[in-house]
Amino acid sequence: MNRHHDIFRLAVVGVVRSGLAALLGTAVTVSAAVQLSTGVDEQAQLPFWEISDTSMELRLVQRLPDQTRGFFTARGFSAAHAEMVAQSCVFQTVFKNKSQHGTPSPLTYDLRAWAVSVAGATQSMKTRADWKAQWQRLAVALPAQLAFEWSLYPTQQVYQAGDYNWGMSTFNLKPGTAFDLKVVWRQHGRAHTATIRGIRCAPDVDITPVAPP
Repeated sequence: MNRHHDIFRLAVVGVVRSGLAALLGTAVTVSAAVQLSTGVDEQAQLPFWEISDTSMELRLVQRLPDQTRGFFTARGFSAAHAEMVAQSCVFQTVFKNKSQHGTPSPLTYDLRAWAVSVAGATQSMKTRADWKAQWQRLAVALPAQLAFEWSLYPTQQVYQAGDYNWGMSTFNLKPGTAFDLKVVWRQHGRAHTATIRGIRCAPDVDITPVAPP
């Protein structure tokens, strides 16, 4: 899906880099083995937050609301319904099981166990099931519902050593909101947690795509 970011690359890079120091000047609380890295994703040219250890890697990359609007209107959503997603804080999510490089072990996760903290309150992520119920109430066409479901990151999954997956995750927050995310996964026979502090939803900025030179 990163190909949908490419048309924004040259246009957004100045905006991203000018605000990056403020975005990334935040702390992270993790178990001793987990490391945090932040920066600008090479393909998306938007900020990312990543946690990793010798057996796993999770990267969250901002998606601009305009990218989300364009993506879903092209897949049969009305402008009003695409706007609901665009205003829900969307990140490109890539999760990898890297344990093939050491002691192989399945990696399991369930997004319903992850916790979003903002302004002193804690809430859950908005998952495929949550969106499905909403789209059914709004009588969204079934082909559009199916396209949405397959675009969104799976709610739960088991990755064998060397497996990985990607998709969009939604946090049900307004553009520009800062939040903390408690990540939970299971590997090597035990549960692991890491809390990433100061993640920020992409701002809702009006950027005109620029063709590459």
